[in-house]
Amino acid sequence: MHAMLLDEPGRPLRAVQIEPPSPGRRQVLLRVRACAVCRTDLHVIDGELPDPKRPLIPGHEIVGTVVETGPDVERFKPGDRLGVPWLGGSCGACEYCRNGRENLCDEALFTGYRIDGGYAEHAVADERFCFPIPEEYPDIQAAPLLCAGLIGYRSLRAAGDARRLGLYGFGAAAHIVAQVARFQGRRVFAFTRPGDEDGRVFARELGAEWAADSGQAPPEPLDAAIIFAPVGSLVPTALRAVAKGGTVVCAGIHMSDIPSFPYSILWGERAVRSVANLTRRDGEEFLALAPRVPVRTEVRTFPLERANEALQALRRGEVRGAAVLEISG
Repeated sequence: MHAMLLDEPGRPLRAVQIEPPSPGRRQVLLRVRACAVCRTDLHVIDGELPDPKRPLIPGHEIVGTVVETGPDVERFKPGDRLGVPWLGGSCGACEYCRNGRENLCDEALFTGYRIDGGYAEHAVADERFCFPIPEEYPDIQAAPLLCAGLIGYRSLRAAGDARRLGLYGFGAAAHIVAQVARFQGRRVFAFTRPGDEDGRVFARELGAEWAADSGQAPPEPLDAAIIFAPVGSLVPTALRAVAKGGTVVCAGIHMSDIPSFPYSILWGERAVRSVANLTRRDGEEFLALAPRVPVRTEVRTFPLERANEALQALRRGEVRGAAVLEISG
């Protein structure tokens, strides 16, 4: 099969031809049809997340069709269309797993980081951590739902019942979250990188009532803010933007250092919290909700062999919505 391989963090991916993997116990072998390109992929490839599998096939927003099942597979059969998310496995026995917080499991496995992912024509995945894809979504439109959508949804839940919601960084996740938030009757305020007028127009098209660069204060205090950009300096910025009792949610798996800030902007029962990974319940809930909104993903497609170009476009902030590798064959 054709695949894009990371030999060493900090280097471009290398196009290779290798043998397809074989499914093990409780695993399915998928013919990959699409794999979205996530900022977490950049963090893995750039060496900002420690100790990835080497060599590694990146990618964790996979949509594919089952072509073979391993021993003891019970849920799926050949021909089923499935999605594979970031969380690829957990121990199932620790305190976190037993109480529904498998996203915090110390033995968790992550697709496209500790196990091979979807920048390839085939991939294997644990059937217990896969999701059926709603039939309303073509492959390339479904792929961003599997991380941008799921992490966005978990972050939105972490924001509580906030009616005035700020979104810092208007990329793949925010463009999905904005649609869900509007569906829920929330008011959306969007913050983009300085000079990104196209991003502000995009945010307004998706229902944001106000959009400006991230250095500006919103026209009124927010009840909560979600930070999707991996920029630590946005934490004190967002704290200044939320009202007393408000919450700042840090949605990324990696963020630059947060600078010191005066206690006065945290005081008043403001809170800062992070979101780590996702649970299977998040996936089940969000993939049931998305067609009801309905969430529409805007995508820019690249063929598999141009994965490095897709990553560079994402790095430069040149992607409106989500970048997706469309994998033919």
